Amino acid sequence: MAFLSFPDGRRISDPSEIRTILDPVGVRLERWPIPADKELIALLALERPVPEESERLLAFLEPRFEQLRTTLGYQSRDLVSLSPSLPGLEALLERFLSCHTHDDDEIRYVIEGEGIFGFVLPDDSQVELTVLAGDYINVPRGAEHWFRLTPSRRIKAVRYFTSREGWVPLYTGRPVLSFREGTRI
Repeated sequence: MAFLSFPDGRRISDPSEIRTILDPVGVRLERWPIPADKELIALLALERPVPEESERLLAFLEPRFEQLRTTLGYQSRDLVSLSPSLPGLEALLERFLSCHTHDDDEIRYVIEGEGIFGFVLPDDSQVELTVLAGDYINVPRGAEHWFRLTPSRRIKAVRYFTSREGWVPLYTGRPVLSFREGTRI
C-alpha cells in the first residue's frame, strides 16, 4: 500500500489522508490487487521480460485495460520494467528527476517493485508518494511532478495511453526538495 512522505520526515499511509492531500492536485490513487496466478507470478519474477513474455503478462491484466478504455478512452498500454541490469537506467531516470508536467494523464498500475512520484501541492509545498505493487495511480495532465526509484531500483508497471505524445516531459524549472535532508537538490 502506498505511503506519502514529507520533507521533514513525516509519513502517512492512511488512504483517506493521502487522498485529502493529493485531491487538490487531482491525483487518483487506488488499490488494484494483483491476480494470484502461478504463471503471472512467474512472469513478474523475470527481471527483464522479453516482448512475448511482456504481452503474456499484459494479457493477465486485460480486464483493467478494457475498463480504462471504456471509462477514460485509453487506446494502448505497455509494460515498463526497470531494474539495475537495464542498460542506460541512470540516464533514463535522470529525465524524470526534475519537476515536469505532461499534456496527457500519466497512468500507471504498479505490478511489481516500487517507485516514488513527487508532487507540488497548490501551496507550493512538496510531497512524495511511494507506490508499491497493486497501486494504480493517475497523475492528471498539467500536474507538476517528478519520478524516481527507491533504493531497490526495480519496478514493473503497466502504462496506459490515449497517445504517447502526451507523455513527453515539459520541464518547469522548479527545484525539487530533498526528502532525505530537507534541502533542495
